[in-house]
Amino acid sequence: MEQTLTLVCKLQPTPEQVAKLQATLQAFSDACNYVNASTPATLNNKIALQALTYQTIKAEFNLVANMAVRVCARVAANRKTAKQKGKPVKGFKPTSMDLDKDLFRFREQDWTVSLATVQGRERVKLQVGNYQRGKLKGRNPTSGQLCLHRDGHLYLHIHLTDEAPEPARVDNVIGVDFGRRDIAVTSEGERWDGKDIQNVRDKFARVRKALQHKASKGTRTTRRRCREILKRLSGRERRYQSWLNHTISRRIIDTAKTSGSIVAIEDLAGIRDRTNQQPRSKTERRRSNSWAFYQLRQFLEYKGIQAGVKVVAIPPAYTSQTCHCCLHLGLRSGKSFKCANHACHWSGDADLNGASVIKLWGRSVNRPGGSDLVCSLNRDDSGLLKAVCFS
Repeated sequence: MEQTLTLVCKLQPTPEQVAKLQATLQAFSDACNYVNASTPATLNNKIALQALTYQTIKAEFNLVANMAVRVCARVAANRKTAKQKGKPVKGFKPTSMDLDKDLFRFREQDWTVSLATVQGRERVKLQVGNYQRGKLKGRNPTSGQLCLHRDGHLYLHIHLTDEAPEPARVDNVIGVDFGRRDIAVTSEGERWDGKDIQNVRDKFARVRKALQHKASKGTRTTRRRCREILKRLSGRERRYQSWLNHTISRRIIDTAKTSGSIVAIEDLAGIRDRTNQQPRSKTERRRSNSWAFYQLRQFLEYKGIQAGVKVVAIPPAYTSQTCHCCLHLGLRSGKSFKCANHACHWSGDADLNGASVIKLWGRSVNRPGGSDLVCSLNRDDSGLLKAVCFS
């Protein structure tokens, strides 16, 4: 199984190089818009698009052969995606351009890249950290993207494709319960408190609200200054959340790899649609909608592929209301859980119980031939049959 890792590297071009690269991005987007407008909307085969528009693209937009090929491939891919979503293709903006092995070449000895532009090739210096240097050392990448980010700077997204190890066949499972009060709790007892990220979100929300109110009431200079501050603050909350999710996912995957386990998580797709139907305050709605559980799941999955650790998603129904000892439904109140089964009466931390139930689910999914979940029938004092389940 192959896995592609994208490294985001900031470029350090001269002002003359910036003008050339931006002109190339503009020509690329203009060519994409031309192909999209001048060919049948139902045509989404890149070879067919190339046969119809290749010569025109090269002549009118001053693109080299590989750029013209990339234009047709971009339009075809966008049309396929739009068809799946049932929506038309939107216009192409000059914010990115696909690169192949002939449009860019990486040179490790001086950490530069040679980029093809509409005005010839340019050698541009990369601004990379230790992480990027470690990944790029000894490599010869053959694909990437030239991107203009929202901060106005040019970046190179370099694609590195490696053969991922096959996940080992193991029986041990680590269950992970996602939440807002505790971002993640594992069945092994590890937990990551969500209080810090909630405080950060609340702080940025207050700052944004104050600046927006001030900008609406102040002078022209005040409005300009407020916009500058908002632009500077933009992305800080998102970057902090990403760093936190990277830290949590790395810790969980490392623990699973060391102990020879798979990781079982909840499939929380669509949870916002369900929770937004409930009556809540504006603050609670904002906190819930800014919960980055899907990003944490993505980080766990791609890090698991890298490390050879299998990650499985199980249905979330009743995982927080089921006792992990006897599998009876119990009562959850805040952070506490109490089993309603008279033969069990287990009580304790609700998130730890949920993680343990997810662990049992994951173990049964990982064993298609049979499950560890066992139930037996007993009679209670009234003579009625009751199921007593255990693992």
